[in-house]
Amino acid sequence: MADTQDKLYAMRHSLAHIMATAIQDLWPDVKLGVGPVVENGFYYDVDLGDIKLSEEDFPRIEASMQAIIKTAQPFERFTMPIAEALEWAHKYGQPYKAELLHDLQREGTTVAKDLNAAMMGLPAGVGGTTAPQVITEVSFYRNGDFTDLCRGPHVESTNKVGAFKLMRVAGAYWRGKETNPQMQRIYGVAFETPKELRQYLDMLEEAKKRDHRKLGQELDLFITSDMVGSGLPIFTPRGTVLREELAAFSNALRENYEFQKVWTPHMTKKDLYEASGHWAKFGDELFLVKSQETSDELVLKPMNCPHHTRIYASQPRSYRDLPVRYLETTTDYRDEKTGELGGLSRVRALTQDDSHVFCRQDQIEAEIDNLLNCARELYSTVGMDLRVRLSYRDNTDAYLGDMTLWENAQKQLKAAVVANELQYFEQDGEAAFYGPKIDFMVTDAIGREHQLATVQLDFVQPERFGLEYTAEDGSSQRPIMIHSALLGSIERFLSVYIEHTAGKFPVWCAPEQVRIVSVNQEEETLAFVNVLRQKGRELGLRIETDNTNESVGKKIRAAELWKVPYVIVAGDKEIAGGELVPRIRKDLVVSEIAKSYTADEFLRTVANEAKTRVNKSSM
Repeated sequence: MADTQDKLYAMRHSLAHIMATAIQDLWPDVKLGVGPVVENGFYYDVDLGDIKLSEEDFPRIEASMQAIIKTAQPFERFTMPIAEALEWAHKYGQPYKAELLHDLQREGTTVAKDLNAAMMGLPAGVGGTTAPQVITEVSFYRNGDFTDLCRGPHVESTNKVGAFKLMRVAGAYWRGKETNPQMQRIYGVAFETPKELRQYLDMLEEAKKRDHRKLGQELDLFITSDMVGSGLPIFTPRGTVLREELAAFSNALRENYEFQKVWTPHMTKKDLYEASGHWAKFGDELFLVKSQETSDELVLKPMNCPHHTRIYASQPRSYRDLPVRYLETTTDYRDEKTGELGGLSRVRALTQDDSHVFCRQDQIEAEIDNLLNCARELYSTVGMDLRVRLSYRDNTDAYLGDMTLWENAQKQLKAAVVANELQYFEQDGEAAFYGPKIDFMVTDAIGREHQLATVQLDFVQPERFGLEYTAEDGSSQRPIMIHSALLGSIERFLSVYIEHTAGKFPVWCAPEQVRIVSVNQEEETLAFVNVLRQKGRELGLRIETDNTNESVGKKIRAAELWKVPYVIVAGDKEIAGGELVPRIRKDLVVSEIAKSYTADEFLRTVANEAKTRVNKSSM
């Protein structure tokens, strides 16, 4: 697998160079930025002055790329002293390359990671360390008449790059800073074979149909308002049912393990986050609140863990009291960049199904087991395949706490995952600043992987807040803190879940579970419909009626567009016979054989399906 990924990386990286070569052939005055590999493809940042590219230009660029590919130009690596490299950049009018080279010459590897070491031609391993190191030379790659500052790797020649397609062009500030010039970023996707490329493009087409922003509007789940603000979605009654059903399930799973609900205010003094360490790390992402009565510096809370430490610290704790488990589903606030906001995927008001455990060292394994069991049950119920990423720290100074504690915590997390026989992989640099994590990676119905839930060990915050418990021998000891969210951000989870289901929610969380369609508007028919509706509601069902003066076919079609799981047609036949033949949404059907039920049988069966959270109809 590693060899395949390395090969694909080299192919995509080579295509970035081929695209830059083609653009330079078509527009010789282009100023080049960087062109890294990204998920499923590559991009290159270019500055064409007043020339603005669009997707209409892609056929020309792709044709030029294909011509370069056919000539099988070899990729040739060579090195150059950094001073000569600067001369090269100035000679060929490449100011962005010159800026990168100047930074490397001035600051060495201290800035290497920020400059995207993979593109800078640095010696292997330079980008992963903060230790100062003098850079004396950089590497280049040449194909045909095109030369670029680059570390590599590349394929042997341009005709070994697989299948590709240019996808879109977007604005991008140079090096991500709004004060820098805006460039044009051209994205492409690439795979080893044309078949894999076609499959990926087909998946994108399916993803467009499932776009949660589109379905959210069509199914009346959530809205946005300019008067409220970007990144602040508003949930309708139907959308609120969906999010509350999911949150209730998440909470119920942990309440089975004796988690207790707590509540904390939505704003706090800045002091709390200074003590926790969040202010130093994320101070520029917080919303500041001004009081008209006091001089307190307040912020809207971006997370809940510091508040929960205050509840723990509010009374003396004995080893007999541990573990202490708190659960809170609450909205937090983060001042995300407006350009990164989109639908429910990234918002400024995010609701977390958050929980924290304070426990002894000897209780860690059991507590993690509990949370892993909860996560497995939740994601099995929502029908998503699950694997975990063990997210460790790297060797930078971005983390708090003693390295020995970190190593111990990382070993314990891995042991828990292995003991639970979960599929996993390990990745450095993905930990929280206070501790390592188990990140739950779920695969949706069209094969995309998303990071959602998490379990995190924390040895740092108990230390920073001076949390204690009295051990059996009378000594004061620090508890260990375990953070966990099963859904994560409910908004982000919904963005994934809506697309995973294509809006066809199972009965237990469907905003509308049953719709009764009246054949006519006669008094006897309407009375029968109302009795069915009342009986269903008494059983806890979300049941609606359609008594409009439309044809039955049109009413059934309307229910199908709303993706209602069950539709009942009610008319003279149903009134006379007392039996119902439900229309079952196709994805729920187990058997194609139609079956009739008494009204009580039908309603109790649906109520049981909702209660047991099954994903298929038992009818």
